This record gives sequence, C-alpha cells and structure tokens, in this order.
Amino acid sequence: MTTTILEIELPTTTTGDEAKLLLAVKLYEVGKITLGQAAKIAGYSKRAFLEVLDHQEIPVFNYSAEDLREEMGL
Repeated sequence: MTTTILEIELPTTTTGDEAKLLLAVKLYEVGKITLGQAAKIAGYSKRAFLEVLDHQEIPVFNYSAEDLREEMGL
C-alpha cells in the first residue's frame, strides 16, 4: 500500500484521533481500504475496529442479496 501524509486543520471540537477514526471508517465503508488497513489508520486492533463498525451500523460483509444466495448455494 502506498502511503500519503495528509496535513489538515481540524475544528477545535475534533481531535486528531477522532479524525483518523472517521477517515478510516469512511474509507473502509466505501471499499477503498481493507479492515486491517482501516484498523491501523485508526490506531485500533481489528477486533476493536469491528466493534466501532458495529456501533456505526456499517456492515463488515457487503453482499448483495443475489451474491449471498449464490454464496450459500440457494
């Protein structure tokens, strides 16, 4: 994975850690990075990041109904 360093000014109501978590969640949600990459960006273990995703109601597995039927052999 190629990395880019990003420097931004945050509102005083947002911490750097919070911004990293929000960025990691969104990049994972739109499929730009893997779960492991997202957890690393956020500074979380994979297990802890999965809990964040659950709390945010973001699916870990993003199967369409058709893909799920096919996967299950239905």
